[in-house]
Formats: sequence, structure tokens, C-alpha cells
Amino acid sequence: MSSELLVDLGEDPATAQLGQLKLATIEDQQWPADESTLSKSETDISQRFDAGSPHLPWDHPFYDIARHQIIEVAGDDNFGRKVIVFNACRMPPQHQLDHHKLLMYLKGTLDQYVESDYTLIYFHHGLTSENKPSLSWLRDAYREFDRKYKKNIKALYIVHPTMFIKTLLILFKPIISFKFGRKINYVSYLSELEDVVKCEQLIIPARVKEYDNKLRASMKPTAQPPTSPPRSPPLPNQIFGVPLTLLRQRSPDDDAVPVVMRDTIGFLSEQGLEIEGIFRRSANVTLVKEVQLKYNSGAAVNFNEMEDVHLAAVILKTFLRELPEPLLTYQLYNDIVNFTSVSSDSQVTVMKTLVESLPEENYLSLRYLITFLAQVSANSEVNKMTNSNLAVVFGPNLLWGRDNAMSLSAIGPINNFTRTLLDQQHLVFT
Repeated sequence: MSSELLVDLGEDPATAQLGQLKLATIEDQQWPADESTLSKSETDISQRFDAGSPHLPWDHPFYDIARHQIIEVAGDDNFGRKVIVFNACRMPPQHQLDHHKLLMYLKGTLDQYVESDYTLIYFHHGLTSENKPSLSWLRDAYREFDRKYKKNIKALYIVHPTMFIKTLLILFKPIISFKFGRKINYVSYLSELEDVVKCEQLIIPARVKEYDNKLRASMKPTAQPPTSPPRSPPLPNQIFGVPLTLLRQRSPDDDAVPVVMRDTIGFLSEQGLEIEGIFRRSANVTLVKEVQLKYNSGAAVNFNEMEDVHLAAVILKTFLRELPEPLLTYQLYNDIVNFTSVSSDSQVTVMKTLVESLPEENYLSLRYLITFLAQVSANSEVNKMTNSNLAVVFGPNLLWGRDNAMSLSAIGPINNFTRTLLDQQHLVFT
């Protein structure tokens, strides 16, 4: 992985020459279509979520953009930042796509997350002479994204970069700020993304995976890039990535709420309620790994000694995301994704029934978490974290599909359920 944007490669190429660059070989343009445009978890959703309209209803103004699934949201990365994915291979030919509406749809997606730290992953493979946008559109698009969008983007990862994209960035160097340029990283192989985000939670198009395999196969054995590391066997005292039932069995006092949740929430209740943007900031990844290692080795963790509110917040989100089964469980996935169809008069009753059907460890941990988040929201005039903002942060960490992937078609309903749970928690947990 490298950041090469600000390295001069000689004179900037002329715009006319750039337009003539070869974007993809004929072989690249004949890759088979994805086996499915939906994640495996989405295929389980009832027909109220029509596979033909995976994001928005057919009469929505952005339906014709959303149906291509060019833009996706994929939970949090290893630093606790939201992940936005852009798939070039899913862009249809130029004459079939309204690029202005695509830009507005991208802005609308980012608007939900730009107040938090976030990461953008761009899968470049599949951009061809048929579907590439014009240079003027790219220039206008960059200028359209003002400081609000650029301030909290912590990294842009360009996966499978070509000479075209590198030359394009050099051409745009005069209008790209030095600070933003340092956030751009080239990623040659999917395995390199594991340092940033767990690839299993990304909905990576089949053709991108196939292209990555071809790149690997074409290399000499001695030059092979590292593959994704296999999962390590759990340590005797491991806490992260361990089922709640096992954590309860290990607890000396049969506590159903895991120690990580008690430690982080206890600390944040004392130190974090008035911190503006709590849960929106990322943390030092080295410190995150050190704290995880402490917990997994059975050592006590004292967040008061670290005096880092954002570290505790990221640890809490990371613990929830690394559970082998989400806190709201796979069993409730369909019910929660389709919760928007429940009438407003029945929502509390239905939600209470769903929550009370959870295993005891899940129910008690969820109640503990939601009760705390209600305290956070009660201080929203200071910390700016309303129930809606908290739902955007925690929704993807409370529920995901069996394949770990998360798409916009599911993330909206999950966030809506989480917001309603926060709004009605005083009735749901009585």
C-alpha cells in the first residue's frame, strides 16, 4: 500500500492525451457479470425488499442510480471509522447513467456520515472507455465536495490502480490540496486492505475478486503478495470475537454483560457524556490493538489511566462488531430489516416482542447499552449525538447479515430500527 500522489513523474500530461489513455483491455471488458448484485444476507429478506430495487423504491428520484449499487456502506474499519465503498465496475455505460444524479446520490450518502471520521474505498477495476465519466465531471465533482466532506475523510484507498488513475491524479494535482493528497493510498491487492478493514464485511464485486486472483496468479511465486492471515485460535482468556454465552460462563459472578461493555460504558458515563462528537472520532489503531490484547490475555484495563474518551468509544464499537453473532442476532435480521412496514401504533409492541425473544445475555447487554446511549442522547445539546446520530453509528454494529456484508438496502432499515429503539427504550425495556 502506498501514497504516491505528490510524487512528480515529470511534466503533467495534456488533457487531450489523458482522454486517449487506454483504460482497460478487451479481456478486462469481457469479465462475467457478478453472480449476484445483492449480498447473500439480502436474498433472505422477504419480498417487501424487492431484489429488483435493492436500495430505493422504483418511484424514488434516485432509484435509477441506487439500483446499480455503485455506492455501498460497509460498517466500521479497524480504526472505528465508517467505510464508504465506490465500485467502478458497476457503473453502466455513459449514456445510461446521469452523472450529475450520481454525484448528488454520493453526496446524499456521505451527508449521513461526514460529521464522523470515515474511510473511502474505491475499487477501480472495471472502469473502461465506455463507462468512464468526463474529465470536466471529475473536476466539478472534486470541487463540489467542500471542506465538510474532506475534513473528516481520514483515508481514500484506490484498489487495483492503473496508470490511468495515477496519471489522472497527477493531472489534478494543482487543484488537490496537499493535506487531502496525503490521504490517498494505492492498494495493489485485496489482501492489503486487511490492515484497514476486514474484507469479509465488504461487498466486493465478483469481477474485482476474480481480477485480484488473476493478478496474483500472474506473479512469480517469490513475488506473491501476502494473503489474508488465517483466524487465530482463541486465547484462553479471549474476549473479543467470543460468543456472549461463553463470556458469561467465564465470568466469576455469572455476569451476562461482558466486562468490555461494563468498563467502556462505565468510563464513558463519567467522562464522555459531554464530549462533542463522541463515537464519531477514530482512535489510534496501535492503542486499540494494545487494549484488545490486554483484554484477550486476561489483564485488567483501566481507561481512567489512558484518559482517552475516543479510545474507549472505539473499543466498545469494536467489541460489538467482532461478536461472532450480532447483538440483535441473525434470527431477528429479517424482522428488523422489514420493521419499516410495521404501523407506528404497533411499533413499540412489536419491538418489545422482538427484543424479549433475544437470548438472556443479548437482552441484558442490549438493555445496558441502550440505557447508556439514552444518557448520551440526553446530553445531545452539548455532545451533538441525537438518537438519529447514535443510530447511524451503532446500527451497523448491532446487526449485520450472515455473510458479514452490509449494504445500503439493509443499513437504512437497521438504523431506523435502532433510532426507534432509542426513542422508545423507556417503553421497550419495562
